[in-house]
Amino acid sequence: MKSNYKKFMLLWAGELVSCIGGGLTSFGLGIYIFQKTGNASGMALMTLLAFLPGLLLKIPAGVLADRYDRRLLMIIGDGCSGLGVLFILLCMLSGEAELWQIYLGVIISSVFSALLEPAFTATITDLLTEEEYSRANGLVSMAGSARYLFSPILAGFLLAVTDIKVILIIDIMTFFLTILSAAVVRKSIKAKPVAKKEPFFKSMKEGWDAVAKRKGLLPLILISSAITMFMGVFQVLGEPFVLSFADSKTLGIVETSAASGMLVTGVVLGIRGIRKNYVKMLSIGLCISGLGMAFFGVFQNTALICFFGFVFFAALPVANNSLDYLARTNIPEELQGRAWGLIGFISQLGYVVSYALSGVIADTVGFATGGGVGRGAALTIFVSGVALSVIAISILRVRSIRSLERPVMIKEECESLL
Repeated sequence: MKSNYKKFMLLWAGELVSCIGGGLTSFGLGIYIFQKTGNASGMALMTLLAFLPGLLLKIPAGVLADRYDRRLLMIIGDGCSGLGVLFILLCMLSGEAELWQIYLGVIISSVFSALLEPAFTATITDLLTEEEYSRANGLVSMAGSARYLFSPILAGFLLAVTDIKVILIIDIMTFFLTILSAAVVRKSIKAKPVAKKEPFFKSMKEGWDAVAKRKGLLPLILISSAITMFMGVFQVLGEPFVLSFADSKTLGIVETSAASGMLVTGVVLGIRGIRKNYVKMLSIGLCISGLGMAFFGVFQNTALICFFGFVFFAALPVANNSLDYLARTNIPEELQGRAWGLIGFISQLGYVVSYALSGVIADTVGFATGGGVGRGAALTIFVSGVALSVIAISILRVRSIRSLERPVMIKEECESLL
């Protein structure tokens, strides 16, 4: 298969810009809601509403990615998701936006963004050779980290001199750049013809079969769902925890400093990748992330919070890279779109649980202990971090998951004999 790494880099650059713009809006709206409500539940609800529509549409979006032009789906998804941000901006320009208006705009954006992820993930398979998957995933992880690395500090300083409306305008402008990059790649890469369009639900079933019939793949995905549940707690409660004793500018600095760990590891993986022991590296990466998460909630010292946040984010790309490779190399190429839609749906169900409950738990614990939302968030983050490390260690004991490395090992042994 011919490599199209330069075209992938163009597509990746568009994704990087999109992540930065989306991160600006997410950070700004989170601060806006926290200032209006003063509790973690309001922020958690926004996060849930931003996430849930995309999750529910992941499987049908995966089927569409195997039936239609994947680059076109990316253009439609990215472009139309900007309508939600535009709606929120128009509401704010006509007066102070109500919470329901923000939530509605977030839902609109999420619905169209659902088209993007399976199409983008499957496009990586279209463009690259198998040997380039690990490097590409490192760069994709680094792009994903941009919403935590660059966006918070930029948004924090912008909010210090202006208001949320400027941030929303910047985010809307980024959509044009990401659409352009996808359009250029689409023009140079022809969509693979589909010989026969099977019934929609039959295509979904084939995606399920691709996952369920490969021994070890489904247990790995189910475990990843538990992992996302605990990681979601950190995503929701990290901000109200810091805001309980600091301002938005300090929060931006903390998030950027912490997320730089993902940048460092993402660059290393983008250059070298991971070549073996994927299950072991998955376990190590998740265990270290869990420990970083647990200690993040112990202190109210900015320097220590930045350090343990750095540890949390630095280990994540190692785990994500290993998980991606184990799944990608055990799924037939022609089923990648629908399979990744299903994988994304199952593995991210944990986020739904954490987004729905973590804010309520933090507020309840804070009220019960008398420490307020900050104390409740800290205790919830600590317990979740410990649980994540325990699950990470248990992965090494699941034989069927360890067997997922065998196709990779056999291929490497054959190549070494040639």
